[in-house]
Amino acid sequence: MFGATVESDWQVGSPIVWKGEWKGKPFEDKGRILEIEQGKRLRYSHFSPLSGAPDRPENYHNVTIQLEGPDGAVHVDLSQDNNPSEKARDESRRNWSMMLDGLKKAVETTA
Repeated sequence: MFGATVESDWQVGSPIVWKGEWKGKPFEDKGRILEIEQGKRLRYSHFSPLSGAPDRPENYHNVTIQLEGPDGAVHVDLSQDNNPSEKARDESRRNWSMMLDGLKKAVETTA
């Protein structure tokens, strides 16, 4: 997530923390691992204090990343719920697009 350091023991119910810098400001986002199927599916909650919202359950997103694909190809399906407004949804879409583009470039240069 934008060059952040990620800390978790990757067990269902365990915390996950992202530490980094976004637009010149340090951040520490947090959440919990909700579901994990190694190599196939990761689902976690996510809260960012940079959102300006209070740290309450209703202000957390659930993010699901699903990997699928035949014959060595991989399709990444990503979804995020609980966007409080159209503007927030559009910003999340832009952020995820940048991150997925970065992932694609990294994978293609190592392949």
